[in-house]
Amino acid sequence: MATRSNQTILTRRAPGIESRIVAERGTVWLSPPGLQEGAVDFAEDLPEFLHIYLPLSHFASSNFHNETGESAIHALNYETAFEDPLLAEIGFAVASELKIETSAGSLFVESLASSLAARLLQKRASVSRTQLFPRRAHHGLDQRRLFRVLDYIDANLEGDLSLESMARIACLSRYHFARAFRQAVGESPHRYVSAKRLERAKALLTRGDRPLVDIALTLNFSSQANFTRAFKQATGQAPGQYRQTAGSQASKSSLMDARHSLSVFA
Repeated sequence: MATRSNQTILTRRAPGIESRIVAERGTVWLSPPGLQEGAVDFAEDLPEFLHIYLPLSHFASSNFHNETGESAIHALNYETAFEDPLLAEIGFAVASELKIETSAGSLFVESLASSLAARLLQKRASVSRTQLFPRRAHHGLDQRRLFRVLDYIDANLEGDLSLESMARIACLSRYHFARAFRQAVGESPHRYVSAKRLERAKALLTRGDRPLVDIALTLNFSSQANFTRAFKQATGQAPGQYRQTAGSQASKSSLMDARHSLSVFA
């Protein structure tokens, strides 16, 4: 997918196939599984493009509670580049996460991958929305399974949470879990996890002088810089500033408590 473009000419070749198109921002080209030979040539370098690899497991019928998976995959043909606004927005969101990492970014991208697979099946393989998302897919999580998932998230905030693992706890497919979770909680899994990790970050910063890099890695950031950027964007303060402010407030609170105790015993 071209995420930035200078409108260069894109030529695609495979045995018996050749197509040429001006690559606009958002232009998508698809290479299905099984293609042994092929090439993509640009008349001049594109400023930026994104290559997404989707494992075949994302197209499995179990993900959509239907039997269209295998036949639909074969319908995803090598073809001329095309434009699809929804696919483009998914690609832009993935590219943004790669540039500006968030604490629940892996969950976000995993969810986008499921949406990407569904869109390809719906638009490029002519699978109807009814086939992909039968009526029972709209049912939310019951309270018992929801609490089990929320407990699992709390217990693994400082670990590697994945959409697959949470869906398994809920006994749902990845795609249906994301939809059911949003219906039950009011926000997507990655937003919920991101908010919980922000709360955990605040608690870890308030408790002591644990190095910021340790907190960053604990909360699944790849670096302290990414953690600092995300924390400042969410709170308006850098982690170090938040720690100092919280420590100062805690000291004032302790002093006020001590003065209150003295006045009581006076």
